[in-house]
Amino acid sequence: MKSICFYFQVHQPFRLKTYRFFNMGHDHYYYNDFENSHIMSRVAQKSYLPMNDLLLKLFKKHGKDFKVAFSLTGHAIEQLELYAPEVIQSFKKLADTGNVEFLAETYAHSLASLRSKDEFFKQVELHSNKIESLFGVRPTTFRNTELIYSDEIGSLIHEMGYSLMLTEGAKHVLGWKSPNFMYCNAREPKLKILLKNHTLSDDIAFRFSNHGWSEWPLTAEKFTDWLSSLDKNEDVINLFMDYETFGEHQWRETGIFDFMAALPAKILKTKKFKFSTPAELGKELQTIAPIHVPYPISWADEERDITAWLGNEMQDEAFNKLYDLEPKIKNCDNQEILTDWYRLQNSDHFYYMCTKWFSDGDVHKYFNPYNSPYEAFINYMNVLSDFTMRVEENCQKSDSEKIIEKVDELSKDISTAAKKAVKNTRKKVQDIIATNKPDSASFDRIKELSNAKIKTLLKEIDAENLLYALQDATDEVRDKVLPNLTKTAKAEYDRLSEGIKKIRKSDIAKSRKIIAEKISRFFS
Repeated sequence: MKSICFYFQVHQPFRLKTYRFFNMGHDHYYYNDFENSHIMSRVAQKSYLPMNDLLLKLFKKHGKDFKVAFSLTGHAIEQLELYAPEVIQSFKKLADTGNVEFLAETYAHSLASLRSKDEFFKQVELHSNKIESLFGVRPTTFRNTELIYSDEIGSLIHEMGYSLMLTEGAKHVLGWKSPNFMYCNAREPKLKILLKNHTLSDDIAFRFSNHGWSEWPLTAEKFTDWLSSLDKNEDVINLFMDYETFGEHQWRETGIFDFMAALPAKILKTKKFKFSTPAELGKELQTIAPIHVPYPISWADEERDITAWLGNEMQDEAFNKLYDLEPKIKNCDNQEILTDWYRLQNSDHFYYMCTKWFSDGDVHKYFNPYNSPYEAFINYMNVLSDFTMRVEENCQKSDSEKIIEKVDELSKDISTAAKKAVKNTRKKVQDIIATNKPDSASFDRIKELSNAKIKTLLKEIDAENLLYALQDATDEVRDKVLPNLTKTAKAEYDRLSEGIKKIRKSDIAKSRKIIAEKISRFFS
């Protein structure tokens, strides 16, 4: 019997207040309490409470035949405790039925998995502790922020002891394969992977109330017919979506609650399906193949990648400056600073800086407190500047920083002659390297460029030169360049890769020299 797996994401960030240059140095409270309280109270009344009440009724009606899974971020829980504690109580009632699984994720709904293993692990532990303290059960299934996943991230999840995680069934990853099976991590086959069926999920989450959609109106009967028409040999249909879909993204007037009230009975009546939680599927289903995801994917936007958060220079700068503070934060015991550290990691802050105002513009505007991504960037960097000053003042230096300081002090005592000798030796070594590998050394500087600059550079390079130049390049260079190719360019690159059997060293050197000349202008 085929399984249906419903998973709902609950998250709200701590939105920042308008924070100007003149606030720095004396105003260390960064949050818009009024806006945060207003939004959380509104969503609680329109979505969380009525939908929790509906689920409780469905659990009583169908018993163990109907089940769902949730992920509640740490910051959503904090705001519910502050502004809508009755929602926490309603989730506890759902937990008491035994029909709900709560998943693990990052406490701060952060992008830590893309930057810091230590911070990532710490936040997952913090989140699991919070879920266990509230609902009396420790999560055994993992979902990362915005379903972000790659082979490398999967390895980290396996290292933490998880055997199952959720991610997006991205078309550019699956190709001809179906998302309706259990897969496994390409590096750690013991880590099972459940993939979102984005077509059926988005029919509910995004298209339900769209009168211009050819399938509108969507009824429980029609949706059940779609499920029944799928390949009978498939194992599972994963319907993953934001919990705000019900009542907030899709208002009550659209009929979304009536749809969900009728859907379980319609599906169960067919005798073809059962409802399962992710943990149950992890025990029941065998993997059919590894899924290869060398570059991070997510459930955001049409591209299903991470460019919604790290796709332009503003986002890169804000992200890097924030995580550059991590070594000092590790030595910090100031609770107010640690609280701000987690809240400033909310992925939403970087999402607000996204400049992809075309097909996904409406999504990026939702609950966005800023008029433009540039305003979001300036406001965040003002806050981050003040936060950095507080960290510098209150957090002890790490051992590595102390060593560097000591080295700097010792260097002042070195004689002028010794300094000159070291400088000359260094110059000779650099000249030798430059003589022997002029193009490669210059070409390797591509990894120092931001993603935005690499995208600009790639527009000027044909696929053949890029293929030659990346031959025998380091993984660091390849991982920096390839994710920034457009879909068309990547397709052409892959086509050439399959057709070219052998590349001469002279062609590699020639291509690297061409690209190195283009790179040089970014450093002039």
